[in-house]
Amino acid sequence: MTITVKILLTAALILSIAVPFGAFAAGEKTKGRYKAAIAANAFLFFGTMVFAVCVLFSGNAYAAETASAAGNAAGLGYIAAALSTGLSCIGGGLAVSAAASAALGAISEDSSILGKSLIFVGLAEGVCLYGLIISFMIIGKL
Repeated sequence: MTITVKILLTAALILSIAVPFGAFAAGEKTKGRYKAAIAANAFLFFGTMVFAVCVLFSGNAYAAETASAAGNAAGLGYIAAALSTGLSCIGGGLAVSAAASAALGAISEDSSILGKSLIFVGLAEGVCLYGLIISFMIIGKL
């Protein structure tokens, strides 16, 4: 892929973020601006992706050398490590959002339960750490 195509794709991806944000920030304060910004972002982003796929796959295909089993196993191991970290962090974030908002509401009613509520928020954050530990164990086996 030539340098100009890379520059064009990079510029298109940056514009797919900047243009909808500018339309959202500079537009009138109406309800429809959210939908317009999301629609513009989706159109520009997916349009850029379709263009990138067309550019990347427009050449001739050649058979690759045979990949070793160790290379495939290492790649799958990295994917497993990324999934364990990513999914545990998403779950931990959802748990923290629920526990922290409930804790703040409870603390506003009775400030003596601050310690108990912090324990629940900390337990929810622990889920992220468990996923990170599992990913370190997976990477250590590679």
